[in-house]
Amino acid sequence: MTRDARLTESTHDQDLVAQRYLKLEKIKELGHSAYPHRYDFTHTLRQILSRYQNYSREQLDAEKIHVRICGRLVALRGHGKAGFSHISDGDNRLQIYTRLDAVGPKNFELYGLLDIGDFIGVEGFLFRTKTNELTVHASNIKFLAKSLLPLPEKWHGLTDVEIRYRQRYLDLMVNKDVREVFMVRSKIIREMRNFFDELGYIEVETPMMQPMAGGATARPFKTHHNALDMDLYLRIAPELYLKRLIVGQLERVYEINRNFRNEGISTQHNPEFTMLEFYQSYSDYRDLMDLTETLMKRLAERILGKMEVEFDGEKISLASWSRYSLKEALLKYWPEECPPRPEIKDLEEFARLQQLSIRWNAYAAAHALETVPVNQDVSRGEMQGALFETVVERFLLQPTLIYDYPIELSPLSKTKADDPALVERFELYIGRMEIANAYSELNDPEEQKRRFESQAAEWEKGDEEAHQMDSDYVRALRYGMPPAAGEGIGIDRLAMLFTNSRSIRDVILFPHMRPEK
Repeated sequence: MTRDARLTESTHDQDLVAQRYLKLEKIKELGHSAYPHRYDFTHTLRQILSRYQNYSREQLDAEKIHVRICGRLVALRGHGKAGFSHISDGDNRLQIYTRLDAVGPKNFELYGLLDIGDFIGVEGFLFRTKTNELTVHASNIKFLAKSLLPLPEKWHGLTDVEIRYRQRYLDLMVNKDVREVFMVRSKIIREMRNFFDELGYIEVETPMMQPMAGGATARPFKTHHNALDMDLYLRIAPELYLKRLIVGQLERVYEINRNFRNEGISTQHNPEFTMLEFYQSYSDYRDLMDLTETLMKRLAERILGKMEVEFDGEKISLASWSRYSLKEALLKYWPEECPPRPEIKDLEEFARLQQLSIRWNAYAAAHALETVPVNQDVSRGEMQGALFETVVERFLLQPTLIYDYPIELSPLSKTKADDPALVERFELYIGRMEIANAYSELNDPEEQKRRFESQAAEWEKGDEEAHQMDSDYVRALRYGMPPAAGEGIGIDRLAMLFTNSRSIRDVILFPHMRPEK
């Protein structure tokens, strides 16, 4: 668009806004309040359509069903002394027929001052037009609010992604499929609550401002409490507080929680995100594998009515699940074009793992894939984790549980009894995204203290994502915590999966954006 065209468009928009302000003044001159306090309606649009949609013309004429309804004008057309319009509640539309001799001169003058986007209340009776459309024959019109800014693109859809995310109110007005995305998200949360309530879990709330950032390894947001003169952190996870409740013998707890991580933004990451986190006493990670599979199948059945979803152009079946250890997954998905295929010993011996990583890096560079660090400062477990992320994750389209992670990647997990280099942890992958993370909880206070000390040393070296020492949590463990397992499920990513949304911003009502220019 040329500069002159932009100026012409801007001037035109300003003229439209000025006309709407002028109309509002005229509406007030007619004796109408510019912003009334309320409107007494008898039916919602949904109720009218569900109750009377199948009534015949003869039934409606005989019963003369009186209604008072309200909504936003989404279509408006006049024909001399009569006009048709449509109002909407966001999901449903209903036609209104307005005639001068039925509503009177003042009401008809009000009708002539209305614009698409205005809110009105309408009183009248139901009938069918010559085209058989269910319609309200208006006897009175009540002005409720003026849309002073014209709605975008004449209701043909809002397509500018920047505007859609920044002005979500417009997006919800004009894109019905966007409304459905957030309806599905709401249903996911409701069904999760129902599932855990039925299993005897207690829903709890834990602090969102914490004296130290704990429960995960991530860079936190920092703030300051003036009255207490102390620094606080927005929580990166509720984990350590939920496990304190397990110590206090609340044996099954869950929280639908908002977390904050001071990290980059991508199609799968937003600095503020929502998780379900839950803990179950007297259980281990294998119990939660079974529970997670049951939960996901139930969500699909209750919300979608089927076990299949389409995501990014591919079919995913939530009826069929796979389980691999992290090492098994590396062996299974190692590319044939990068021979020879590794063996278990290549993943377990540091020198062999370094050589394997070097071989992968050469392959990755040739195929525009990520490489992994191979310097002496990287531990064996960290190299295994990096290889898994680059080699395997891109293949995990169907539901897959990856378990038994290196201890270096999981400072809060319980070690495996037969291999202290591994912890009892699993992650759920669907649609090539990590959906859930779970493990058998470490409940040995002295071992937990040693791991905190190791993480604190990394913090001192400048690692802002390292876990700090939480002495009170260690103290809680010393009172005794039963065997337990815990899990976090990313609600945003699950909503992406269930709504076929490729960006996390599409399932967060108000995603974080750069400042508006």
